[in-house]
Amino acid sequence: MTFIYTFLILSGFWVLLSGKFDAFHLTLGVVSCLLVSFLSHDLLFQDRKEKGRLATAFRFAMYIPWLLGQIFFANLHVAYLALHPRAAKLIDPHIIRFKSTLKNNIARVTLANSITLTPGTITVYIQDDGEFVVHTISTKAAGDLQGDFQGSMEKRIARIFKEVG
Repeated sequence: MTFIYTFLILSGFWVLLSGKFDAFHLTLGVVSCLLVSFLSHDLLFQDRKEKGRLATAFRFAMYIPWLLGQIFFANLHVAYLALHPRAAKLIDPHIIRFKSTLKNNIARVTLANSITLTPGTITVYIQDDGEFVVHTISTKAAGDLQGDFQGSMEKRIARIFKEVG
């Protein structure tokens, strides 16, 4: 069943992103989606109960607008740094470490990708014990990541994957 779900999701993205509806492109899309689904269907739905998938997908969909807002505000901050006359002094890269309470590997990867999608931050490494190593562009970004921003993002992701109430 996970193969079918994966195929349907990939096919939907193929059609949405390609915008091509002729026989050649649709056939190529179906073949590609079948191959990728065959090779990776167990990755997308690993260790998940059948009826909980829809609820998890819904909770994740509710997370996306919040993440897009954070990406928008981080873009403003990076633009401010780049365009400021004293940009050389304001850009102050840091490598920070913090311990995540997330246990599920998919939840940890979601947090890492959310951090990386936010301009001015890149997740460098996730250790097995849940420690994250992140590169930030400025002291403000480092402070946000170690403070409420990281905690808020982590709590939202924990709710998605039912790691907290």
